[in-house]
Amino acid sequence: MPTDIWGLLGEGILQTLYMVLTSTLCAYILGIPIGVILYITDKTGICPNRWVNTILGIIVNLLRSIPFIILLIAIIPFTRALIGTTIGSTATIVPLVVSAAPFVTRMVESSLKEVDIGVIEAAESMGSTRLQIIWKVLLPEAKPSLIVGAAIAITTILGYSAMAGFTGGGGLGTTAINYGYYRYDTGVMLITVALLVIIVQIFQEVGMRIANRSDKRINK
Repeated sequence: MPTDIWGLLGEGILQTLYMVLTSTLCAYILGIPIGVILYITDKTGICPNRWVNTILGIIVNLLRSIPFIILLIAIIPFTRALIGTTIGSTATIVPLVVSAAPFVTRMVESSLKEVDIGVIEAAESMGSTRLQIIWKVLLPEAKPSLIVGAAIAITTILGYSAMAGFTGGGGLGTTAINYGYYRYDTGVMLITVALLVIIVQIFQEVGMRIANRSDKRINK
């Protein structure tokens, strides 16, 4: 194993965390409002609109159905126009967000559907506006589920970021491919996999602990 591999692995960890956390944040900035729109425009929502729900749902489903590695290559011109390059961790954030946002959207919609309809009806009976119901009822009540969804989304995006290593995306994926796969160094490959597993476990554990602390049903 090369003596400088530990420095490369350390740099790979930092790049991976940068890509994953930034992509997750951007995906949720896009996914939360779209997920809310899908939920409230559903036939059982507080603002039913068949056309908006159907068109938006089709767009989300189409983007979700594209495998990440294909999407990564397909939007290379868009990534180059937006970032100026298609190589490196910053450039990889673009396809990660495009791929993760639809996934996050459905996660948010699913979390909102777990909110007790009785709570929403009570808010409506007290004269709350739709915006007040969204901000003061739906999102706070769905917070534990949203946090669990965020932990799942992070691990999914982490897997996507590793795939981006095939196109020079940076992070542990690139380290594994360049120094493990192409050089037939099994040790580097195993260490990289172990590091990815550890990162996933940390995110999952932190996410579950935060979700449990924010769940009023558990902390009563």
